Amino acid sequence: MEQLTAEFGGAAQIGMGVGPVLEKFPDVARIAVLRGGGLGDLIFAIPAMAALKAAYPGAELTLLGTPIHQALLDAVTSPVDEVRVLPFAEGVRPGEEDAEALEEFFADMRGRNFDLAVQLHGGGRYSNPFLSRLGARHTVGTRTADAASLERTIPYLYYQHEPLRALEVAGFAGAFPVDLEARLAPAGGGALQDRGDDDGRPLVVLHPGATDPRRRWPAEKFAELAAACAADGSRVVIVGDGSEQELAERISGLASSSAVSSVAGALDMAGLVALLARADAVVANDSGPRHLAQALGVPTVGIFWVGNVINAGALGRSLHRVHASWVTACPTCGIDVTQVGWTAPRCSHDESIVGTIGVQDVYEDVRSLTATGAAKGKA
Repeated sequence: MEQLTAEFGGAAQIGMGVGPVLEKFPDVARIAVLRGGGLGDLIFAIPAMAALKAAYPGAELTLLGTPIHQALLDAVTSPVDEVRVLPFAEGVRPGEEDAEALEEFFADMRGRNFDLAVQLHGGGRYSNPFLSRLGARHTVGTRTADAASLERTIPYLYYQHEPLRALEVAGFAGAFPVDLEARLAPAGGGALQDRGDDDGRPLVVLHPGATDPRRRWPAEKFAELAAACAADGSRVVIVGDGSEQELAERISGLASSSAVSSVAGALDMAGLVALLARADAVVANDSGPRHLAQALGVPTVGIFWVGNVINAGALGRSLHRVHASWVTACPTCGIDVTQVGWTAPRCSHDESIVGTIGVQDVYEDVRSLTATGAAKGKA
């Protein structure tokens, strides 16, 4: 036990959550959580932030995040009280750094007198020094072997479920889990404008994009699925951001059905939330919109590379189906793709490593989910 408590920063182990739950810090009124990245990265952190709010119910929780995080949290209810957009900083928010803007940011943050700062942004090589500059009384987070330690630190190993990793960090700040996965709801019950012509048909939403092109199911397979869903009586809407507009329109064209349309590049975040919330099923790669749909309680069918199932797959299968590709080598050069991040260089090839997943298997899951409407009690 002496060695255990030493590794846990000297705090006594008082309970079990996802990992050990340590003693709470005293007199915490202001909490900062560092989590940059995209939509999915934020959603992975939501359960940890809910746990922190439950552990410190009187505290104000400030998320240090990105513009897309601000847009989502403006459109949903969440445990976050305030979002402060991060300045560009190496390893925290990619972009051209401005030393003056960075110093102004840290001066502002130090002036807030945070009692607790929580690092949920990767292994800590860049994010731990960034967090330390906030000047919080207490710090908690993850670290790789080459990263600076915080007051309470957990070893960072890449292959760990991201929401559970974040919950383990929250546990080191004395917070027991409230939920194991994110739960969100549209703020104000926003309505989707383009729903007047569905005639009660099931609504299937497709998202064919992904940050890493290797995680994208081929467009032809999305088109085949869209056509099959349309022929089965569903209305199919393809979503994406502006950079995915051409891909979405290509899929819509290949599907050759008036029941298949694209709104890629046409929705703001509130519109995307409203559309996903009204869907009967969402089919997507391992991407932000799929994680958002899950958080909104919408049934999903996910196209995953097997390594990403470990990090980002839904925990349950009643509402969330997972199709995993077991490819472990680049189809072009043969390099081992299971070595990720800082452990090995990524090859230059972008060929899909999820292309072997069959359309029929995905379609059967869509049919099952839209027929039962289990998530919303639909008949």
